[in-house]
Amino acid sequence: MMGEPNVELAGAKRVDEVRALWLELHRHERTVAPSLAFTDDEQSWRLRRELYLRSLERGRAFLALAGNANGVVGYAFVLLEEGSDDTFLLGERFGELYSLSVAPDSRRQGIGTMLLDFVDAELASRGIRGLRVAVMVGNAGARRLYERRGLQAAETILYRFAASDGG
Repeated sequence: MMGEPNVELAGAKRVDEVRALWLELHRHERTVAPSLAFTDDEQSWRLRRELYLRSLERGRAFLALAGNANGVVGYAFVLLEEGSDDTFLLGERFGELYSLSVAPDSRRQGIGTMLLDFVDAELASRGIRGLRVAVMVGNAGARRLYERRGLQAAETILYRFAASDGG
């Protein structure tokens, strides 16, 4: 990955390359929604990594890496859902953009857009048009990015968090 940023499809063997980017996103989410209860960084990465590996190994996801001369500077992880959504017209198969993260020093350079273009093209190559994306409450910048691409708010998910002692 030299020169201009590029995006490529990656397999399970490269999941650990996104650890720092996931943790950056996890920390960012805590800043945009400070009143919510979050897992600690290490538990968050352990659980996220397990989900990524399990989904990739089962062929139920894909990982897109954006890189330049500095290495991996962004990624998108997409889950592939089989079967129609029970509420919305997403098609018989649809994607869920489960994670998208760009390194702080690489933001505002079009990398997020490149990743989303890649996601759209990869889904289209698989005959998939529908896409679901969740945006953390308070992350107005991400919401604007997705809305510019034609996505629209359809649900609000509410949580009851477990007691702070882990119970």
